Amino acid sequence: MAVKPITGMLRRRVVLDISVALGLGTTAGYAWWYGFHVPAVRRRDAFYAKIEEERAKYLGQ
Repeated sequence: MAVKPITGMLRRRVVLDISVALGLGTTAGYAWWYGFHVPAVRRRDAFYAKIEEERAKYLGQ
């Protein structure tokens, strides 16, 4: 019984693995950026804007 040569199978598997890894990595990056980072920056900016507003009111009296 002859065994089929496996040429080309490894290359296809590597291409599939790399494609899936890049796709999942990109998706995870977007999820972190827009799901955590952007809202955190907005909260931080709102906090500092509020502090600056209160400071301006206090110094303006």
